[in-house]
Amino acid sequence: MTTPQNYVQVKAAASGSSFYYAFLFLPPPKRAAITAFYAFCREVDDVVDDVADPSVAASKLAWWAGEVGQLFAGQPSHPVMRALQPHIGPYNITAAHLTAVIEGCQMDLQQNRYLDYPALERYCHLVAGVVGEVAARIFGQTTDLTTAYAHAMGQAFQLTNIIRDVGEDAMRGRIYLPVNELQQFDVKANDILKRVYSEQFVALMQFQADRAHQLYDQALAMLPAQDKRTQKPGLMMANIYRALLREIERDGFQVLHQRTSLTPIRKLWLAWKTQAFGWVG
Repeated sequence: MTTPQNYVQVKAAASGSSFYYAFLFLPPPKRAAITAFYAFCREVDDVVDDVADPSVAASKLAWWAGEVGQLFAGQPSHPVMRALQPHIGPYNITAAHLTAVIEGCQMDLQQNRYLDYPALERYCHLVAGVVGEVAARIFGQTTDLTTAYAHAMGQAFQLTNIIRDVGEDAMRGRIYLPVNELQQFDVKANDILKRVYSEQFVALMQFQADRAHQLYDQALAMLPAQDKRTQKPGLMMANIYRALLREIERDGFQVLHQRTSLTPIRKLWLAWKTQAFGWVG
């Protein structure tokens, strides 16, 4: 019989995410907590990506919102929530954290365009900034200043994801690049949906990449010195994600028809390098 702990381990490992490699360096209690939380994030995100009917997806997300209530009432039914249950107290994970992640996924069902960057920032806050905040609590933080770092780093991760996934998102009818910035660079939404390259598109993507790089730098500058050691897993993820962003740049932003990724051995190397030497930038 599969235990809740085995379930979340398989869910996290099967995603192939860069996050998983950072988890490997954590002591067992923290690794168990972050794996359960990450599996929760994957479950609700998969609802949006895998369920074709928006009304069915909305119902499933509503079920997950109810399951959050059940978790904090001490009666969760899903194996992910049962795996997460022992960790909500020790790491101060709140119902608001979990419902924010669900709310971010609900936004994907309600809109597929963002008029400007502040609107996109709200989405990134819910699906990535809050995730970074919870992760920082699990990794170990001694000051609230680390929360600001975690939100900025989560934003950088999400922008990197958006850049990497432009083509895949277009196939689902979604464009996360702000509408006013498409207009600024004279890129038509229809060209992205049809996956048509142009010099203007490359310039637009470089603009997005420059913003992400600025966020990585800002986040690192915000990390308090006393928490740099405990936050190493987050820095591992940052090094992996930034290496991915640079790979996309080197490829000339060929993101409309391919998904750029790093090999597992390279991710593991970057994680180990961060563990040994800290931020590599």
